[in-house]
Amino acid sequence: LGPNGSGKTTTIKMLLGLLYPTRGRISVFGKAPTDVAVKARIGFLPEESYLYRFLVAHETLDFFGRLFRLPKPVRDERAARLLDMVGLKHEAKRPLGEYSKGMARRIGLAQALINDPDLLILDEPTSGLDPIGARQIKDVIRQLGDKGKTILLSSHILADVEDVCDRVTILYGGQQRAVGDISELLREREITQITTPALAEETIQQIADLIQRVEHKNILSVSNPRQRLEEFFLRIVREAQAANVRTSGATGGGGLPEFLSTSPEATTAEVVASLVSAATQIIEPTPAPRPSAPDRTADPARDVLRELLGAPSAEADEGPEEPRSPTLPPPPPSTRRSPSGSDQSVIDDLIQRSDDKSRKRDESSS
Repeated sequence: LGPNGSGKTTTIKMLLGLLYPTRGRISVFGKAPTDVAVKARIGFLPEESYLYRFLVAHETLDFFGRLFRLPKPVRDERAARLLDMVGLKHEAKRPLGEYSKGMARRIGLAQALINDPDLLILDEPTSGLDPIGARQIKDVIRQLGDKGKTILLSSHILADVEDVCDRVTILYGGQQRAVGDISELLREREITQITTPALAEETIQQIADLIQRVEHKNILSVSNPRQRLEEFFLRIVREAQAANVRTSGATGGGGLPEFLSTSPEATTAEVVASLVSAATQIIEPTPAPRPSAPDRTADPARDVLRELLGAPSAEADEGPEEPRSPTLPPPPPSTRRSPSGSDQSVIDDLIQRSDDKSRKRDESSS
């Protein structure tokens, strides 16, 4: 947790190897975040789902499965199970460009799980979701935690964090200001709360008198518990679903796929320990690769111009090239126009310039 600019997304990018720390050390599973073997065990849902709009849902999951070198039968089975889990089973054939933001978040979560990761990193997972979708995603997160997955979550919706997280870290200015179990951090030790069924006014007064006589303290407040708006909203929706009221968009998600199980390679405690412990290896910035020399064997501009005019390409002209006299001046540009109405002289001049450049390169290389 933390306000904008506190370092949440920066921390996530360093864990993914997308940014290098300016100082200090960082390790995931005991290795550098840039290690390919580490990346293969991580699932990531960014704040914005950068997905290909022209692909349908199944094609999207198949694409990411191929990046992890999963066999096709495994990709197909996992894609079908994940689409059912996130409630997009009946929207699997629609292009992602037609998806709402909430539906895009659902397919984004599915792609983050296609490789059955040991560490799942979620940046604003419920952003853009309606209350139903937010509850479903939170249920999935809790189920993944019960299966032994380690989940690192960043969110501005504090109620969501309180619902699904065991531990919390609050960042401010790039520094940890608080860290620990949520139950311990939120406990108010100065107040005692007693919950009972509804009591009569006389009984409440007797209890107040007893507390005053024994503890010399007064009851601060007496009230009926208030239902959370989310619970009330979901109850109304469930009643509508029970009455078979139909709606469009994503549906209720299915159960958690069986393949999303605990990996024997790492437990939750080991993953958390590897994230918070200092690694022995100092991560040095990797120098940027030097640009390769341009290929001078082909002239794309010349080929494109010849193709526009319907002239034979350079590949088709494989016969011996006639020698050209360097002393002859280029022929004057013609003023004729092509049938389409364009100025043919301009195109002829461009081709002539391209031929001259190619001839000079050939002479310099010989």
